[in-house]
Amino acid sequence: MTEALAPTPAPPEKPRGRVRWIVCALLFAAVALSYIDRLVLPTLKPELQARYDWSEQGYADLAIAFQAAYGIAYVLFGRFVDRVGARIGYAVAVTLWTIGHVAHALFTSAGGMIWARLPLAAGEAGAFPAALAATSEWFPQRERALAIGIFNAGSNVGAILTPLVVPAIAVAFGWRMAFLATGALTLVWLIAWLGFYRSPRQHPRVTAAELAWIEADPTPPARPIRWRTLLRLRQTWAYMAGRFLIDPIWWTFLFWLPDFFNRQYGVKMLDFGPPLVAVYVLADVGSIAGGWYSSRLLGRGWSANRARKTAMATCALFALPIIVAAQAPGMWWAVLAIGLACACHQGFSANVFAIPGDLFPRGMGGSVIGLGGLAGAVGGMMMAKFAGTILAGVGGYGPIFAVAGCAYFVALLVIHLLVPTYAPVDPARLAADRS
Repeated sequence: MTEALAPTPAPPEKPRGRVRWIVCALLFAAVALSYIDRLVLPTLKPELQARYDWSEQGYADLAIAFQAAYGIAYVLFGRFVDRVGARIGYAVAVTLWTIGHVAHALFTSAGGMIWARLPLAAGEAGAFPAALAATSEWFPQRERALAIGIFNAGSNVGAILTPLVVPAIAVAFGWRMAFLATGALTLVWLIAWLGFYRSPRQHPRVTAAELAWIEADPTPPARPIRWRTLLRLRQTWAYMAGRFLIDPIWWTFLFWLPDFFNRQYGVKMLDFGPPLVAVYVLADVGSIAGGWYSSRLLGRGWSANRARKTAMATCALFALPIIVAAQAPGMWWAVLAIGLACACHQGFSANVFAIPGDLFPRGMGGSVIGLGGLAGAVGGMMMAKFAGTILAGVGGYGPIFAVAGCAYFVALLVIHLLVPTYAPVDPARLAADRS
């Protein structure tokens, strides 16, 4: 006679508590502020380039330096966040990036700006590992991609606000004040973060029902892991490959879209608002929709493998029109193609960013995220060099957008080949590597 298997316990009912969504709102605000600070310089680029005679290659070198510092700091911050947690990790990151952002006001040359760009890059690199660690801490798997999609939508809100606010500040008070005023906003957020954020079990406003919902997924105890162990795992390389292939496309949009509209359609600094706002509103929709879609499929009983990859494939398909954006018959057709690609990028990213939380034990996520950030930054440096060379030679964005259109299908294919079943890391293998 065989022994009857114990029934699998049903997951707790969705709670009324909403503290986790307040945490998500704080993460959303932080990402928005980081993108405002990151995009002040690209928004001012046509004005500063004309005033101080910056070359295209000089600006590309500035972008490369930013991404190099970003990639290195991403790895260091990933391990740092694993050790100190999201609360302290985010606070340190914000402090560092704010110092760098305000320091832009001290320089006028592209080469000089690099010295301010380095601490900005290092601090902003720490923001995403901390945000993803907070998401893994506060959200179960069924809500995680949605939460990531929501806070990641803050990048688009920041990108929307920057061309609306920064040119007005620069015209009224000078370009240096654009850096100083936006930097002050981040200090307000830092005070709110330190005052509110705690882990779920330590937070006084979390109900027992919400805590049970948050902790519904099994969570193996966090233990330090060697780099060499991480680099032997296919799951690590799947995340790194995804970031390497798609991050450069987003960096290209951030660094060069104002220049594209200026070069292609003669749009001036005070007029960047409408096309850039339209692009990033579409990106916001895609960020939330991409995370919601896979979370919805998970809620309907789909496996994580099928849900995540279906969402990524859908985003890859709808990103294809970016290939012809440089040949669009008018500016608003180009805006539509670029905005759709940005939406698909953000939706795709929400599911790629879920890989560390889906496939790795809690406590390893920051290290994995750090390696992915490094891979994305290396890809971004290569793309920046490519873009600078194309713009200095060909003088148009056609080849750049062609690469952007193909990147997402390539990324999905590589991720699928590396983790065809989307299987989590085997804890027994980790224990063997520690022995």
